[in-house]
Order: sequence, then C-alpha cells, then structure tokens
Amino acid sequence: MIRVAFVTGVSRGLGEALAGGLAAAGWQVTGIGRSLAPALARQGVELLSCDLRDVEAAASAAEAAMRAAAAANPARALLVNNAAVAGPIGRLGEVDSRELAQSIAVNLAATVVLANAFCAAFTRGERRIVNVSSGLAARAMTGAAAYSVAKCGMEMLTRALAVDHSDRGFAAVTYRPGIIDTPMQAYMRSRPASALPEVSMFTRFHEGGELVDPARVAEVAIAGLVDREVESGRTYSYAELAAG
Repeated sequence: MIRVAFVTGVSRGLGEALAGGLAAAGWQVTGIGRSLAPALARQGVELLSCDLRDVEAAASAAEAAMRAAAAANPARALLVNNAAVAGPIGRLGEVDSRELAQSIAVNLAATVVLANAFCAAFTRGERRIVNVSSGLAARAMTGAAAYSVAKCGMEMLTRALAVDHSDRGFAAVTYRPGIIDTPMQAYMRSRPASALPEVSMFTRFHEGGELVDPARVAEVAIAGLVDREVESGRTYSYAELAAG
C-alpha cells in the first residue's frame, strides 16, 4: 500500500519529528522547505527545496511534486502544514513591514496554497491535511500579532477545507501541539520585555520543565490524527490526544 506524505518545516523541531515518525512507519515522505534535517535524509525523506516566503514559487513546485505523487495512485495521501516563524515580535506599528509580510507568507499564505495544491492533485483514496496551529490562535498577545493572526487564519482554513471537501475520503484537522522544546520557544524567551511583555511566561515554561519533547508531540499527532479516524474541521490539542 502506497502512502505519501508532504511535511513543511522539516529542518528541525516538530517538523523533523513528524517527518521522521511518518518515514519510520513506512510513509514515502517529502519535506517542503529550504533544508532537511540530516537524520531525515538518512531515513530516505526527500526534500522539495523551496522558500515558503516566495508563495508563488512554492505553490508551483508543490503542485508538480504532488501531481507526480498522485500519479502512483496512493492509498493514502497526507499534507502536514507545520512550517512557521515566530517573528516579527513587537507591537503593530513598531515592526518592519517587510518582515511582517514574510511572516504572514510562511505562516498562512503558503499553508493555503499548499492545501489548494494538495486538493487539486489528490482526488481519490484517503486524503488528510493536518494544520499545526497554536493556542495563540485563540487569544491575542501583545507583540505576537503576526503569529496569532496567521494561526487564527489557519484554523479557519481547516474549517473551510472541511466544508469544501465533505466526501468520505477527505479530512482536514487542526493540531495545537502545546508548549514544545524547540528553537521557537528559545527565540521567544530571548525577546525583550519591551517587545513581548509576556516573555516571562516562556521563561517559566523552560525553567519549570514544562516543555515537551518534539518526538513525543509528533508521536501523539501521528497516532491520534493520522492513524485514526478524525472529525474533519475540528481542532485537536496535544493534551486532549495524549490523555486518550
């Protein structure tokens, strides 16, 4: 049985763990992004090299790769939209407009066009899209507008996909992975309080040992959102899935 998966943001962190877990389970995995973690290359994961800040070019590359994969008539096809950037951090009106546009491109625009390419390429068999979001999709945090707005949009994308493709073989879900021990968390801890007033919260997560290993977060996601039946359009959290 052929199973193909496309995962964005596979250079490190959760994306690396998700791609590695899928490859270990026998999926044919393609990472989408600028680089691939060396361990994934050793597992046979391929890289579709593109810069998600260039949304049009990324869409073109993904469309070609996904159509080629669909030609093999896989029994299952999966897209995991995981790539994200945390910055720019700062109040709107105080951040660089170019950085703001690039953040929205990676965190939201690329997610939408990759989902569009996936739906166009894979029209039969079991098809699933997992959009990796954040608790910040549900609340505003001073200094994190770019990230929050994009993640909120991503969750609406999940719901839109569910109503656009309501046939039995398709499902789209959102995954809120909680607080993970990744470079993004380290980046947030490094921000000055003048730009991110709640920076102490991120420091407490780290000092209190609350950060979860990416491998565990990926394991829970694969078991709960890839290997089992899901409710299309729904948002799932790591805590909910880990609790069974």
